[in-house]
Amino acid sequence: MMPDVTAPPFSLVIIGDEILSGKRQDKHLPRVIELLAARGLALATAEYVGDDRPRIEAALRRAFERSRETGEVVFVTGGIGATPDDHTRQCAAAALGVPLALHPEAETLIRERMRKLAQEQGVPYEPDRADNVHRLNMGVFPQGATIIPNPYNQIPGFSVGDVHFMPGFPVMAWPMIEGLLDGRYAHLHRRDAYVERSVIVFGAMEAALTPLMEAVERDHPGVKVFSLPSVDHPQHGRHIDLGVKGAPDAVAPAYAQLREGLTALDARLGPELTRP
Repeated sequence: MMPDVTAPPFSLVIIGDEILSGKRQDKHLPRVIELLAARGLALATAEYVGDDRPRIEAALRRAFERSRETGEVVFVTGGIGATPDDHTRQCAAAALGVPLALHPEAETLIRERMRKLAQEQGVPYEPDRADNVHRLNMGVFPQGATIIPNPYNQIPGFSVGDVHFMPGFPVMAWPMIEGLLDGRYAHLHRRDAYVERSVIVFGAMEAALTPLMEAVERDHPGVKVFSLPSVDHPQHGRHIDLGVKGAPDAVAPAYAQLREGLTALDARLGPELTRP
């Protein structure tokens, strides 16, 4: 499913030293691409940032600016806990120029979570105990933020406009992103609205095919031509996956022109591919 070009851009900011050091493999990028594609949407940009306050603040300032200027939807994962290496909440507030404050709904959810944990452990709930008071820091967000429900453990994330902050744990972040996509952004879904058709081309150079690609895009506004070369594909070997993508009624004539042009160039063609 190809993206709806009329939808606002979506982007992803992944925060954490553990990703950049290689201690953990990032799983967010492929999963977010998958979640968006299933809804006819696409990721415009992705950025990795370590646990460095100036860099996080700069990245978030850029994200807020893009969101205000273009309506971009930004998902931010990581760094919203309450340990010394968690800086995202503080950097978001600094980027916005607003103070941090304990969010009342977040406080209620966190206290309820602590109460349930105490009950499960068979011990009394002591709200004023130092560690329980410290846990409330997980509900300290930039002033004016709204909460994002966390179905995994009820400790919420937060949103400022269309910039959304979630924990780095996939088991928490992914359901939260899905909840936003299927709730707040459900009106953007374009299921079955786009299609991609291509053909495997053997023995051709992209430079020789470029005039044909330019002609197809010029003659069919709204359709995009793509060329994906491969040098060591396990099935097709050296080849180019050449095709068009867009709305189904526009793709059909564009693809027909592409095939005709390839035939005129005596290109050696392989299988055709259609991706809904």
